[in-house]
Amino acid sequence: MRYVEAPEEFTGPGLCLFLAGGISDCPDWQKTTAAALNDLDVTLFNPRRSTFPLHDPNAEAAQVGWEYQHLHRADLAMFWFPDSSTSHQPIALYELGMAVAEGADLVVGTDTGYVRRTNVVAQLSHARPGLHVHSTLTDTIEACRTAIRAAR
Repeated sequence: MRYVEAPEEFTGPGLCLFLAGGISDCPDWQKTTAAALNDLDVTLFNPRRSTFPLHDPNAEAAQVGWEYQHLHRADLAMFWFPDSSTSHQPIALYELGMAVAEGADLVVGTDTGYVRRTNVVAQLSHARPGLHVHSTLTDTIEACRTAIRAAR
Protein backbone atom coordinates (compact mmCIF):
# COMPACT_ATOMS: atom_id res chain seq x y z
CA MET A 1 0.00 0.00 0.00
CA ARG A 2 1.07 3.54 -0.72
CA TYR A 3 -0.15 6.17 1.73
CA VAL A 4 -0.91 9.80 0.83
CA GLU A 5 -2.05 12.18 3.55
CA ALA A 6 -3.38 15.67 2.97
CA PRO A 7 -1.90 18.04 1.90
CA GLU A 8 0.53 15.81 -0.03
CA GLU A 9 -0.28 15.73 -3.75
CA PHE A 10 -0.50 12.53 -5.76
CA THR A 11 -0.65 12.24 -9.52
CA GLY A 12 0.92 8.82 -9.94
CA PRO A 13 -0.43 5.65 -11.50
CA GLY A 14 -2.31 2.77 -9.96
CA LEU A 15 -5.52 2.02 -8.16
CA CYS A 16 -6.45 4.66 -5.56
CA LEU A 17 -8.83 4.56 -2.59
CA PHE A 18 -10.12 7.72 -0.92
CA LEU A 19 -11.04 7.49 2.77
CA ALA A 20 -14.11 9.70 3.07
CA GLY A 21 -16.07 10.27 6.24
CA GLY A 22 -15.79 11.72 9.68
CA ILE A 23 -12.62 13.51 10.71
CA SER A 24 -13.62 15.98 13.42
CA ASP A 25 -14.75 14.80 16.84
CA CYS A 26 -14.60 11.11 16.02
CA PRO A 27 -12.18 8.19 16.34
CA ASP A 28 -9.26 7.88 13.93
CA TRP A 29 -10.90 5.16 11.85
CA GLN A 30 -8.62 6.08 8.93
CA LYS A 31 -5.61 4.76 10.84
CA THR A 32 -7.40 1.47 11.50
CA THR A 33 -8.41 1.22 7.83
CA ALA A 34 -4.90 1.93 6.56
CA ALA A 35 -3.44 -0.77 8.80
CA ALA A 36 -6.07 -3.29 7.67
CA LEU A 37 -5.41 -2.63 3.96
CA ASN A 38 -1.62 -2.37 4.25
CA ASP A 39 -1.01 -5.60 2.33
CA LEU A 40 -2.87 -4.50 -0.83
CA ASP A 41 -1.51 -2.88 -3.98
CA VAL A 42 -3.43 0.38 -3.65
CA THR A 43 -2.73 4.04 -2.99
CA LEU A 44 -4.72 5.27 -0.02
CA PHE A 45 -5.74 8.94 0.15
CA ASN A 46 -6.30 10.11 3.71
CA PRO A 47 -7.75 13.60 4.19
CA ARG A 48 -7.23 13.40 7.95
CA ARG A 49 -3.95 15.19 8.65
CA SER A 50 -1.75 14.25 11.56
CA THR A 51 -1.63 18.02 12.30
CA PHE A 52 -3.91 20.71 10.92
CA PRO A 53 -2.66 24.33 10.83
CA LEU A 54 -5.58 25.97 12.66
CA HIS A 55 -3.74 29.32 12.68
CA ASP A 56 -3.57 29.45 8.85
CA PRO A 57 -6.61 31.29 7.41
CA ASN A 58 -6.09 29.53 4.04
CA ALA A 59 -5.82 26.01 5.42
CA GLU A 60 -9.50 25.14 5.27
CA ALA A 61 -9.90 26.17 1.63
CA ALA A 62 -6.73 24.26 0.75
CA GLN A 63 -8.06 21.20 2.56
CA VAL A 64 -11.36 21.34 0.66
CA GLY A 65 -9.44 21.64 -2.61
CA TRP A 66 -7.23 18.69 -1.77
CA GLU A 67 -10.23 16.54 -0.85
CA TYR A 68 -12.10 17.48 -4.04
CA GLN A 69 -9.09 16.76 -6.26
CA HIS A 70 -8.20 13.45 -4.65
CA LEU A 71 -11.77 12.22 -4.31
CA HIS A 72 -12.10 12.70 -8.07
CA ARG A 73 -8.73 11.04 -8.73
CA ALA A 74 -9.67 7.96 -6.69
CA ASP A 75 -10.97 4.81 -8.37
CA LEU A 76 -12.91 3.87 -5.23
CA ALA A 77 -14.17 5.79 -2.23
CA MET A 78 -14.83 4.29 1.16
CA PHE A 79 -17.28 6.30 3.26
CA TRP A 80 -17.42 5.63 6.98
CA PHE A 81 -19.68 7.58 9.32
CA PRO A 82 -18.65 6.83 12.90
CA ASP A 83 -20.84 7.45 15.91
CA SER A 84 -20.11 10.88 17.37
CA SER A 85 -21.98 12.75 20.06
CA THR A 86 -20.88 16.11 18.66
CA SER A 87 -20.67 15.77 14.86
CA HIS A 88 -23.09 14.74 12.14
CA GLN A 89 -20.21 14.98 9.63
CA PRO A 90 -21.98 17.31 7.17
CA ILE A 91 -19.03 17.65 4.78
CA ALA A 92 -18.79 13.88 4.43
CA LEU A 93 -22.54 13.72 3.75
CA TYR A 94 -22.10 16.35 1.04
CA GLU A 95 -19.18 14.42 -0.46
CA LEU A 96 -21.24 11.22 -0.42
CA GLY A 97 -24.06 12.95 -2.29
CA MET A 98 -21.61 14.33 -4.84
CA ALA A 99 -19.95 10.93 -5.33
CA VAL A 100 -23.30 9.20 -5.77
CA ALA A 101 -24.46 11.81 -8.31
CA GLU A 102 -21.22 11.43 -10.27
CA GLY A 103 -21.47 7.63 -10.37
CA ALA A 104 -18.34 6.94 -8.33
CA ASP A 105 -17.50 3.43 -7.16
CA LEU A 106 -18.35 3.36 -3.46
CA VAL A 107 -18.22 1.30 -0.32
CA VAL A 108 -20.35 2.83 2.44
CA GLY A 109 -20.77 2.11 6.12
CA THR A 110 -22.18 3.86 9.16
CA ASP A 111 -21.90 2.95 12.78
CA THR A 112 -25.26 1.80 14.11
CA GLY A 113 -25.15 4.76 16.53
CA TYR A 114 -24.48 7.35 13.82
CA VAL A 115 -27.29 9.90 14.13
CA ARG A 116 -27.92 10.12 10.36
CA ARG A 117 -27.68 6.38 9.60
CA THR A 118 -31.37 6.10 8.65
CA ASN A 119 -30.98 9.03 6.25
CA VAL A 120 -27.87 7.55 4.61
CA VAL A 121 -29.53 4.14 4.17
CA ALA A 122 -32.80 5.61 2.85
CA GLN A 123 -31.15 8.04 0.43
CA LEU A 124 -28.84 5.36 -0.97
CA SER A 125 -31.75 2.93 -1.39
CA HIS A 126 -33.18 5.40 -3.90
CA ALA A 127 -29.99 6.74 -5.48
CA ARG A 128 -28.07 3.43 -5.56
CA PRO A 129 -30.46 0.51 -5.13
CA GLY A 130 -28.48 -2.55 -4.18
CA LEU A 131 -25.59 -0.66 -2.56
CA HIS A 132 -25.27 -2.21 0.87
CA VAL A 133 -24.60 0.14 3.79
CA HIS A 134 -22.41 -1.71 6.26
CA SER A 135 -22.90 -1.27 9.99
CA THR A 136 -19.38 -1.94 11.30
CA LEU A 137 -16.01 -0.56 10.33
CA THR A 138 -14.68 -4.11 10.03
CA ASP A 139 -17.36 -5.05 7.48
CA THR A 140 -16.83 -1.81 5.56
CA ILE A 141 -13.07 -2.42 5.38
CA GLU A 142 -13.64 -6.00 4.22
CA ALA A 143 -15.99 -4.76 1.48
CA CYS A 144 -13.23 -2.35 0.40
CA ARG A 145 -10.74 -5.19 0.31
CA THR A 146 -13.11 -7.17 -1.93
CA ALA A 147 -13.68 -4.17 -4.24
CA ILE A 148 -9.94 -3.50 -4.53
CA ARG A 149 -9.22 -7.13 -5.39
CA ALA A 150 -12.04 -7.13 -7.99
CA ALA A 151 -10.60 -4.00 -9.61
CA ARG A 152 -7.28 -5.75 -10.23
